[in-house]
Amino acid sequence: MNNENQLSVAVIVAHPDDETLWAGGTILSHPMWKWFVVCLCRSTDQERSEKFYNALKILNAEGIMGNLDDEPEQQPLAKNEVEQTLLPLLPRQYFDLIITHNPSGEYTKHLRHEEISKAVIELWRARKIFTAELWTFAYEDGNRQYYPIADKNAPLYALLETALWQRKYYIITETFGFDNTSWEAETTPKAEAFWKFTNAPDAENWLKNKGKTI
Repeated sequence: MNNENQLSVAVIVAHPDDETLWAGGTILSHPMWKWFVVCLCRSTDQERSEKFYNALKILNAEGIMGNLDDEPEQQPLAKNEVEQTLLPLLPRQYFDLIITHNPSGEYTKHLRHEEISKAVIELWRARKIFTAELWTFAYEDGNRQYYPIADKNAPLYALLETALWQRKYYIITETFGFDNTSWEAETTPKAEAFWKFTNAPDAENWLKNKGKTI
């Protein structure tokens, strides 16, 4: 990648708070990077969208929201709907780094997380977006046996310093307004991890080896 002090980074997520839960410590610890967060759901939810943009101010990031269906039933979206929603929201086609969901999600289970990850990888493969590296969140919850935790087997794993984690927790509980006993607050990971890819074929092969399909 280019000079790490000047990286352009897109974080592509499903919901307001995903960027903080799964990558907030990483964003806060790299204030010189040019962060742009695309949240693909809830743009018409006035309360959630306001909190999202307030969180971006703390994260020193720019961003935008879309309005993909996010009803509790989680009906599958049409194959190209995520791609068609995402592309107009990106301010450019090339980023030094793109960070997004894992194709198997971060916990059991949210369909939108999975669909967005697969769409990003497909767009990269089809050369509709360009990046030097793609990172996908690396978390697991033991099939709902515990709150999501960072996967220590991932190539990028970092335990957050206490002060950094507290800033992240503040955004979840104060900016987004989740109660201290909420799933979001209880989850807020104290370590962050990512799978790392430098080309789309490697990402696709990794998915196949893991028994996933896109």
